Amino acid sequence: MSLFGTLSIAGSGMSAESERLSAIASNIANANSAVSGGGQPYRAREVVFQAASLAGDDGDEASSSGMQGVKVAGIVESAAPTRTVYDPSSSFADGNGYVQMPNVNPVDEMVNMISAQQDYQANLEAFNVAKTLAMHTLTI
Repeated sequence: MSLFGTLSIAGSGMSAESERLSAIASNIANANSAVSGGGQPYRAREVVFQAASLAGDDGDEASSSGMQGVKVAGIVESAAPTRTVYDPSSSFADGNGYVQMPNVNPVDEMVNMISAQQDYQANLEAFNVAKTLAMHTLTI
């Protein structure tokens, strides 16, 4: 595999993890929102990754060796149930005084954020190593 293939794979990983971090930030920001824009409780967003072939990028040997990058296949709403909170003083409360709150668990989101940051950092390190090797190759 060439250094350019390594750069492509690491770059695709950084791009995907950046999208994941954005979804996590949105989830954390809306963790205590009673309703979203549509009048329903906010539902946590989850990023779905998919292997991405590098074929056709530039005839790189990474694609012919079976190496693949990653891409975001989509962003889906979590199927977890919403939380029910008793707050009869809220304007969003039902007849029994319960408010439907987002299905966002801030602790889980923080763990996901740490994981995404570490994954991004690992891809960045791989990218920088490949870049350094390419620069040293040019000086030979």
